[in-house]
Amino acid sequence: MDHGLKVVVWNVRGLNARARRHAICTLLDTTGASIVCLQETKIELLCSSVVLDTLGFEFDDYTYLPAQGTRGGILLAWKSRAVSISDPLFTNNAISARVATTGGTLWWMTIVYGPQDDMAKIAFLEELREIRADCHGPWMLCGDFNLILRSKDKNTDNVNRRMMGKF
Repeated sequence: MDHGLKVVVWNVRGLNARARRHAICTLLDTTGASIVCLQETKIELLCSSVVLDTLGFEFDDYTYLPAQGTRGGILLAWKSRAVSISDPLFTNNAISARVATTGGTLWWMTIVYGPQDDMAKIAFLEELREIRADCHGPWMLCGDFNLILRSKDKNTDNVNRRMMGKF
């Protein structure tokens, strides 16, 4: 992977508030990121004016997975002068796409926003296996899985060890 490429991944918990969009835009101005992955947009129909207000004009291309009502939603945006993103694959809980850097490096990235329900989480883990099978070569997986790997990753004692094992 290009070491100069920066990616921002953030569960924004909604893009409906102008103050939240401004905070994201301010952060992106300081990071120098070329790719941004936002989860839990909570927006079903994401228009270009909201994307511009959230990310600024340098992120000149994007794709998104709409929220279901006010739940979920993923936004993948990039600076086309720095990176090319193509062949998007949309599943219930993820966007996957092929990434090509200006240096010619090719890889896949998948951005997820995992479900809350335990039965849906099991289906989600299968979805991830299928996505990986479709994304040949280097692969970056990021986002909010709504799962934990270790009990110390949780801020309460309410831990589902069976689901941790599946993850």
